[in-house]
Amino acid sequence: MSVNWKNIGLFTLLVVMFLVAGFLQGWNVVLQVLNLGLISAIMALGVNMQWGYAGLFNTGVVGFAALGGLAVVLVSSPFDPGAWAAGGWRIPFALMFGAGIIALAGVIWKRLPGGWVSALPILAILIAGFFVFRLFFDPAVAAVESITPAATGNIGGLGLPVLLSWPVGGLLAAGAAWIVAKTALGLRSDYLAIATLGIAEIIIAILKNEDWLDRGVKNVIGLPRPVPYEVDLQQSAAFVDWTTRHGFDLQTASSIVVKLCYTGLFAAVLLVLLLLAQLSLNSPWGRMMRAIRDNEVAAEAMGKDVVRRHLQVFVIGAVLIGVAGAMMTTLEGQLTPASYNPLRFTFLIWVMVIVGGSGNNWGAVLGGLMIWFFWVEVEPMGLWLIDWITVAMPDGPLKAHLIDSAAQMRLPTMGIILLLALRFSPRGLIPEK
Repeated sequence: MSVNWKNIGLFTLLVVMFLVAGFLQGWNVVLQVLNLGLISAIMALGVNMQWGYAGLFNTGVVGFAALGGLAVVLVSSPFDPGAWAAGGWRIPFALMFGAGIIALAGVIWKRLPGGWVSALPILAILIAGFFVFRLFFDPAVAAVESITPAATGNIGGLGLPVLLSWPVGGLLAAGAAWIVAKTALGLRSDYLAIATLGIAEIIIAILKNEDWLDRGVKNVIGLPRPVPYEVDLQQSAAFVDWTTRHGFDLQTASSIVVKLCYTGLFAAVLLVLLLLAQLSLNSPWGRMMRAIRDNEVAAEAMGKDVVRRHLQVFVIGAVLIGVAGAMMTTLEGQLTPASYNPLRFTFLIWVMVIVGGSGNNWGAVLGGLMIWFFWVEVEPMGLWLIDWITVAMPDGPLKAHLIDSAAQMRLPTMGIILLLALRFSPRGLIPEK
């Protein structure tokens, strides 16, 4: 098998970019960029499985990532016995009751002949069930949110190790993806885009407004870590001795070591997922998915269940996005629902997939790391460029406005990168074979 020097050169260029930024800006900054880039690469890998394997257009990436972040709160945050004693147990009971009413309505609807006459009993069941649901749900929520609202005010979590929340994040995202896919995959492709966009907005709205679940916009802070804390390293005699012997600053060294631990952990997860994605792509299942993507009519004529296979790959891609969302919340140590916006978690991920190479897992990883690097580094590079352009200008409102606008160069830069990629490499930097 011949060596693809182009791909090796692209990844080498990426490494050089991070090294140069490390020498110029400091390793603390660059390691933080690298860690978020690894997480973004996992998200891009999940979208690539949905779009590159099967041609499924997911515009709700932000919702699946948010569910991954929620999993960290539900699994790893401290258990709050006061909230559960006040009425926390009534909340899951009410939710199960509501789900049962919906399921009952669905079963009855299938048994009725249809039409307006059949719709009336279904409507009556749903309305009555809604009021009974609120009868249990609202008092329980009020009781939970009244428990030390300045500090908690939510049901808390299970207090388990944070690494367990990563697969749980994938499961939560898979559940939401299954609901969307069962509803929209049998329809035209544009309905899937609308459904994923809608479910993402619903998820974000729930996270922002349901304080009993995740404190809403008050945020959940102090989430546990899978790596040591900087203060623990700084109080370790062995670490202090090591930094002293090598002449390192204690605070800087502890921060770099913690970030390196995250880097190793995230890189290991990315490599495992990339290996599994490559194996699936080159398997008979992967060849079948690409055959369905290229010609659904011919695949159905050969006896393939197109809707079921689309459901499979859509859920699998959502699992990867959910895992990445849990990893990001773990890295930040807090859940901030207001920070989930489509620009960062949907548009930018799609740019990563398109620029890297749709249908190629290595291309998705390259695009994830490269686009995130530019997304972060464009601001300091833009500030340097504007400082150089305005060096001869007198101080005044115009110069101050230009300097303050350096951060806004991110959006036009992403647009330029996307246009250049579509013009000169329409199939991506590492195209599908």
